[in-house]
Amino acid sequence: MTKIITITMFFICSIMSAQNVKLTVSVSGLKNNTGIVKVGLYNSEGTFLKTIYKSLSSEIKNNEAVVIFTNLPAGEYAISTYHDENNNGKLDKNMMGIPSEDYAASNNAKGFMGPPAYKDAKFVIDKDSKIEIVL
Repeated sequence: MTKIITITMFFICSIMSAQNVKLTVSVSGLKNNTGIVKVGLYNSEGTFLKTIYKSLSSEIKNNEAVVIFTNLPAGEYAISTYHDENNNGKLDKNMMGIPSEDYAASNNAKGFMGPPAYKDAKFVIDKDSKIEIVL
């Protein structure tokens, strides 16, 4: 009986680990190597640009940055990223609320008179994947 339970547990664990994926996000088009790039990963429309599911940052080399999200459940996601030139941990905005630091979203989604919509930025991953975003 113990062998059956042990084998069943190994089987369940292998299935669960097979559903986790790695997402590599490459950000290019940065105007300089100053500061860092912040990448936010969102896992639902309701949290997009409000509550980050996972966040990573990267140094900039040759006007490019790369972050790797590991152990992600396969599913639907969206990304927002920005070049934190002054390294203060936030997307700076001018007096009118318009971002003064470069930013972008997955699928190169653009907003009209506001931020991009989740439906334009979302993508599905079910295996290890790479996303390229140009600022």
